[in-house]
Amino acid sequence: MRRLKPVAHDAKLSLVDHLDELRSRVIVSIAAFGAALAVCFWQNHLILQIVNRPLDGRRPITLGPAEAFTATFRLAAYAAIVLTLPVILYEAYAFLAPAFAADERRVATPLLLMVPALFVCGVVFGYLLVMPAALKFLLHFNADEFQVHVRASDYYSFASQTLIACGLVFQVPVGILALTRLGVVTPHKLRKWRRYAIVVNAVVAMALPGVDPVSMLLEMLPLIALYEISILLAVLCGRPDPALAETAPGNAA
Repeated sequence: MRRLKPVAHDAKLSLVDHLDELRSRVIVSIAAFGAALAVCFWQNHLILQIVNRPLDGRRPITLGPAEAFTATFRLAAYAAIVLTLPVILYEAYAFLAPAFAADERRVATPLLLMVPALFVCGVVFGYLLVMPAALKFLLHFNADEFQVHVRASDYYSFASQTLIACGLVFQVPVGILALTRLGVVTPHKLRKWRRYAIVVNAVVAMALPGVDPVSMLLEMLPLIALYEISILLAVLCGRPDPALAETAPGNAA
């Protein structure tokens, strides 16, 4: 593990050097994940209390002798991935950085910083708004006709998928800003495509985890809001719009 910083763009490395660097960065990522997993499993009671809170007093049940352990370990692994995300992203960026020129790195660096921050915002949004509303709808649907119990493995899978989906949904500004900085799209085009974006957001919300209309609606609303935020970021941080530049007073014939 010789290299911790990104290699210079003009550095000459052999195939063996590239493989050695990849091995080093994979080892760093695995070590970070292992340390985070150990901490999360050590504090599994705290994690379980946090994840069980949206159940409003219900206690998940287990149907097998090993389910309590496997469900707890899986939940600790998900939490460890979230904690390790900044390290994994940095190691991936550091390995790929030599392929980008200096101006391209200036585009990638702020986007790299936005990814974990937006992911955490998405997870918090899903935990505070999406999960409680979805569970309130699902657990009380036809409650007079069913004896509703919550199985631990099913609930933790539902919670993990919902929170991860919300974290990924919040990456919309990163993707749109990257396309804008690379010149693929412009703020003018993004505004023009707004009606189509709403339809696409509705389809994406339907495809995300969650079978109830409440969670679909709550996942669609931030998608629309994030698209509007992306337009604002594209105006502030993206490349100048060529159409606007041509019609500027200084460029008038």
